[in-house]
Amino acid sequence: MSPPLRIALLASGRGSNLAALLDAHARGELPVEFVLVASDKAEAGALRLAEAAGVPSLALDPRSYPSRRDFDLDLFARLAASGADLLVLAGFMRILDGEALAPWVGRMINIHPSLLPKYRGLHTHRRALEAGDPEHGASVHYVTAELDGGPVIAQARLPIEPGDDEHRLAARLLVLEHRLLPAVVRLIAAQRLALLPPDGVALDGERLPAPLRLDGDRLAP
Repeated sequence: MSPPLRIALLASGRGSNLAALLDAHARGELPVEFVLVASDKAEAGALRLAEAAGVPSLALDPRSYPSRRDFDLDLFARLAASGADLLVLAGFMRILDGEALAPWVGRMINIHPSLLPKYRGLHTHRRALEAGDPEHGASVHYVTAELDGGPVIAQARLPIEPGDDEHRLAARLLVLEHRLLPAVVRLIAAQRLALLPPDGVALDGERLPAPLRLDGDRLAP
């Protein structure tokens, strides 16, 4: 048998998507090895989750570097040294330098709380409500130098309800995010997913005409 997929994860906040991945692994549903959790914030909850799970953790302060590029180059050098096969961005709230991430294109994914290409960047729940959208969702995509612009692998959708405000909508969506990300990582670990440059995704060697959709805990065309 091939060795398990080695994952490093980047997060700036509480790490709820990391918790979802760790839980899926503990249930035997995710054949991976977590080799590093890194953050740009020493107080990030994701680091505490990693420590509790026995996963190596790393906090780097961007303010201690001469430039954003210097920070990113050092961060990615340390990620490479961890032996990671896949980088997962889960609430990592920084724009990454294109040179630093270039060696990882096709081996780095991000989860974003909108139905990309809608609402790249911040405040996605508020923007969906203000636009009067009938539905909202989350996307997992390959990371490229374009902000939230890499090829979308899979999405989870939910209807916007009359009583939704920004916080209620975010909480409802988070439940789906915690199913979506492990489902995508499971396919990558099984070597079933691949990036088709410059803007495509392949499942089992066939180009996907549209992002996969979350159905329960599984992904379907």
